[in-house]
Amino acid sequence: MADPYATLGVARGASEADIKKAYRKLAKELHPDRNRDNPKAAEKFGQVTSAYDLLTDKDKRARFDRGEIDGDGNPAAPFGFGAGGRGQPGGGGFRAEGFDMSGMGGGAGGPDMSDIFEGLFGGGRARAGGGGGAGGGFASGFGRRQPPAKGGNVAYSLRVPFTDAATLAPQRVTLASGSTIDLKLPAGVDTGTQMRLAGKGDDGPGGAGDAIVTIEVQPHRFFTRDGDDVRLDLPITLKEAVEGGKVKCPTVDKPVMISVPTGATSGKTLRLKGKGFHRKGGERGDQLVTLIVDVPADDAALKAFVADWDGGGNPRAAMGV
Repeated sequence: MADPYATLGVARGASEADIKKAYRKLAKELHPDRNRDNPKAAEKFGQVTSAYDLLTDKDKRARFDRGEIDGDGNPAAPFGFGAGGRGQPGGGGFRAEGFDMSGMGGGAGGPDMSDIFEGLFGGGRARAGGGGGAGGGFASGFGRRQPPAKGGNVAYSLRVPFTDAATLAPQRVTLASGSTIDLKLPAGVDTGTQMRLAGKGDDGPGGAGDAIVTIEVQPHRFFTRDGDDVRLDLPITLKEAVEGGKVKCPTVDKPVMISVPTGATSGKTLRLKGKGFHRKGGERGDQLVTLIVDVPADDAALKAFVADWDGGGNPRAAMGV
């Protein structure tokens, strides 16, 4: 029953952005794949995920702040009743909030405590049989039954290949029950993105909890991400750089032909529209292709050519050298 604010290390008035930032930091530190020999880290990862889940649900957060539910999302017991609470049933009565009420309101001549509880709970008196006297009871709101609690949420981590994340390719997830489900990735997906699978958590008297899937986008061997854009360094030959022409270029979708301009130099960047990651608005980012001229290390013909060539001037003249 940990305080979700304390679990994430944020103040009670923290903004949603602050909560998300704190969660991402902790999720990266505690991710099970980075702590394979540390079961406590995996347990803490689950607690952090549950805390994030509660605080990013506006309704649950408001109910927690009002004391209606605890850090696990279960209904809070009134006046501390239950395990560890201050109300202790037994004997001739009970002790609540420091008042010893043994014998009070239970016999003739004893004071009628229903007025006190009427003020506390704001309801009318509720007496057995509708009469007064020895049968005096508590206000009607005191015994109000809470709805049965749902089962716990279950945290999962899902590694998604870079190109699958960029193209939103469906992902198959195997749940703890052994069943599988095809997961549709959302636009804007990134490492730390969470997806909720309703009713796929632990069973409970009030229904099953949810499965919370945390995405980890895997790095690629030659693509890198820059916001919604994809970057690629594309090697080209010296001949292709000098003469220009069409060359094949990989993208996250499939290879395409691009035009290398005549006299291209290393560092020149070409833009392929709509070949990046999907944005939340529906459009896609671009692919930025940086040309890298690949000069062979030992080419006799090239060496013979440059031996009688003046080199084409001084490309460092603008630097004053």
